[in-house]
Parts: sequence; C-alpha cells; structure tokens
Amino acid sequence: MTQFIYGLILFFYNIGIHLAALFNRKAALWVAGRKQIWSEIQTEIQPHDHLVWFHCASLGEFEQGRPVIEEYKKKVPEAHILITFFSPSGYEVKKDYPGADYIFYLPLDLLRNVKRFIKLVNPKLVVFVKYEYWYNYLHQLWKQKIPVFLISANFRENQWFFRWYGKSFRKIFNFFTYMFVQNKNSKEILSNYGFDNVTVSGDTRFDRVYQIVNERREISQVEKFKQQKMLVIVGSSWKEDETIIIKYINQDKRGLKWIIAPHEIDNQHIEKIEEMLKKPSVRFSDSFNKDISTADVLIIDNIGLLSSLYAYGNIAWVGGGFGRGIHNILEPATFGIPVFFGPNYPRFQEAVDLVKLRGAFVIKTYEEFINHLEPLLDSTELLENTGKINTNYIHTNIGAKTKIVNNLLMI
Repeated sequence: MTQFIYGLILFFYNIGIHLAALFNRKAALWVAGRKQIWSEIQTEIQPHDHLVWFHCASLGEFEQGRPVIEEYKKKVPEAHILITFFSPSGYEVKKDYPGADYIFYLPLDLLRNVKRFIKLVNPKLVVFVKYEYWYNYLHQLWKQKIPVFLISANFRENQWFFRWYGKSFRKIFNFFTYMFVQNKNSKEILSNYGFDNVTVSGDTRFDRVYQIVNERREISQVEKFKQQKMLVIVGSSWKEDETIIIKYINQDKRGLKWIIAPHEIDNQHIEKIEEMLKKPSVRFSDSFNKDISTADVLIIDNIGLLSSLYAYGNIAWVGGGFGRGIHNILEPATFGIPVFFGPNYPRFQEAVDLVKLRGAFVIKTYEEFINHLEPLLDSTELLENTGKINTNYIHTNIGAKTKIVNNLLMI
C-alpha cells in the first residue's frame, strides 16, 4: 500500500513539474536536464571496476558532501566518481565540477528508471548526502546488495517519518548499510525506533568551510571598496533582513561600509534595494567602471563570491531567519567574525550552539539589532573575542570527513 501511494505521488509530481516547466524556469531546467539522460549515461559511462556514486539533492548538499568526495578520491585515486543532483540549483552550478568523472541529473524515482539507472551505472558504493530518501533507489540498491551510506544526516523527532503516518515508510532506514549522523540526538532518535546502523561522525560542512579559508579568492574590488574601514557583510539576504539592515545603514553615522549579497539577484530585487538606500551604493558588476571607494554600500549582483567576501568582513548578517530558515552561518564563522541572523534558526544545530556561546546573535527587531551591534562596534576587544568563539567552534568540529571516509574504505 505504501509503495502504491508513493508511486501515485511520483506520478502526479511528474505531471505537475512538466506543467510547471511551461512558465517556471527552474522546473523547465529540471525537465530539460532529464530529456537526454539515458543516452548521456550510455555514451559517457564505461564499465569500471570502481565507480562510486554520490547523490546530492542540491547545491547545499553538494557542499556538504564535497569534503568526503575529495578525500575519498585522494585515498582511492583509481575510483571513478559519479555525482547526481535532483535539483537544477545544484546541477546547473556544479555540472563542470572537476572533482567528478560524471555529473548527471537523477532520473525520477520510478521503478523502471531506477532499475535502468543502476544497471547502466553499476556502482560499487553509493553515498546519499544528508537528505533525499528515494524509496525505489534505496530498496533496489539494498536488494542488489550494493552498499549505500547516508552521511551528515540530521534527524528531529517532529520529522514526518517519525509520526504515525510515516511508520510504514520508516523502514527505508533499514536499506542503508550505515548512517553517519551529525549529533547524538539524531542517533538517539533512530535508536528509539530500532535503527542501530548509525554512528555519530559530525557535520562535514565544518570540513568544507575550513577548506574555504585556504581556497578563498582575493577580490581586489572589495579591498578598494573597504578602504580599511569597518565592514559588515550581509549574505543571502531576503526582504525582511534587508528592511532591518537598510534602516540602520540609512541612519549610520559611524562611516561603516556594507556589502549586501541578496539571495535573489534578479534586477527587480536589486533595484528595490537601491531604492531603499539613502547612502551611495554601487553594484559589483558596475564597480570596475566607477570609483567605488566613495560608496557606502556594495551590492553583489552575481553568484559565487559570498564565501570569499566573508574574509573581508568584521561582522556578518546571514539571511533567511525570517523565512524558512537561516542560510549558511558556518562560512562567516570560520573567518572569525560575529554573526547575526533572524529568529528561525532552531533547526540548525550550529546556530543553536553559537547563540549559546555568544558568538552569534538572534535578531527579531531593529532595536535588537542596534543593541547587539553597537557594543561590538564600540569595543575592539569584544569584537575580536566574539569572533574567536566562532573560530574555535569550527576547529573543534572538524574531522567528520576523515571518520566517514575511513569507514567507506572498509567496504
């Protein structure tokens, strides 16, 4: 019965996304990316002795799995790495990632697709990153005795498969050879439901953000813009974040510099930010033709710079906390700067930890922002000590990739 309902959901999902593709760009990419998938796989993948398949839902999961992918390849250089994405947000950005031999969209989890995909790919080892519990893929891998691992997983008691209506689907966790979870709470939850194929390895994002420190790009335009002044980086911001931030910018008499890197970089959103600002601003794309040292605000209108931008900041605000949840706070934290974000953060363990440690601050109102920001601006010692809390937290949690890869090598 469960499989029938699941198949029905996928059937209607497939119809729905094809209809959505007529007027939605992301849906259109999802559909277009799968049109030639079988011929691409047959043409590109050759029979290999050691093909390892990593599946990532989107870009965030890829970044989480990347340290494991690269460490595994380092330890097993003869391995051929296959990466699949479900979402265009991951595939379109990372389709040319040099660390993989093959990168494809994942065919929809229909049984006929699954059997065909596994037969063509013939993986010796499979790793799912954090999320994506595709029943047919996992069941067929289990039936065919192909080892499949879940890494950097994070579970909460209120997730749907731990509720009464998710009971029949919960058996999917038995299909994993082993699950590597981020924390003890996740392991305890799984254990309470009878799953013991679990170990606490930590979160591979710590390994990834630690890499970013060494891989960061030097951005000369930002150096020209900053001019040795105090710089606040606003990353992945949404309208609610920008309302608070821009109100402060417009009243700022300290001569601070601000970089706003919005989550949505369409022209309409950028123009709205520019309309709200009363201080001089410049778009990054225009900064090469202007004297940006005189601007107070630099607006980032492209993607791929944010993780390197944090290196130039003294304080960071990470967006999303007034919506579905905060974006990546580990990137600014690894550069040793205090972090601000909105109230929707409890699902993110790193945010919970850093708030308790006083390396990060939760902001609900404009007044709260002033009350937490200005003491940091007034005291260099407080600013530096707060940043050190975050750096130490990152260093303490590094090492998940090594634990995971060492276990994968035993297969």
